[in-house]
Amino acid sequence: MSFVRETKLLTHQGALAVLLAAVEKAEAMGQPQCIVIVDANGEVLAEIRMTGAKFLSRKSALAKALTAASIGNETLSIPEAVRTAIGLATEGRVTGLPGGLPIRLDGVLLGGIGVGSGSGEQDIEVARAGLAAIGA
Repeated sequence: MSFVRETKLLTHQGALAVLLAAVEKAEAMGQPQCIVIVDANGEVLAEIRMTGAKFLSRKSALAKALTAASIGNETLSIPEAVRTAIGLATEGRVTGLPGGLPIRLDGVLLGGIGVGSGSGEQDIEVARAGLAAIGA
């Protein structure tokens, strides 16, 4: 039996690189976004509400990042049939809305990114741009 495990963790430099790349993509699209990056424990490492982004989208971006980090998968993988119930059961902290992606490097789950304020497709595109910045 092992009592410890070695792991990788997302540093603040990594979180900032993800954030900056996501902001750059959102600016190129002309769609201001709320972007949240959490580590594998759900702790916020970086976030921004870009000028012009909907302020309530910060809450959905956080829920998307937390969901992706918690389940190790994109938020859209939450089955439609349970989305409302799981959202209610977790006081809105788990969501099936598009725009939440896990941050995974070399097969290790490091956290999640959540993006909100655009269309679902825009949110996903911005999140993917952020992940690409660190090769995730």
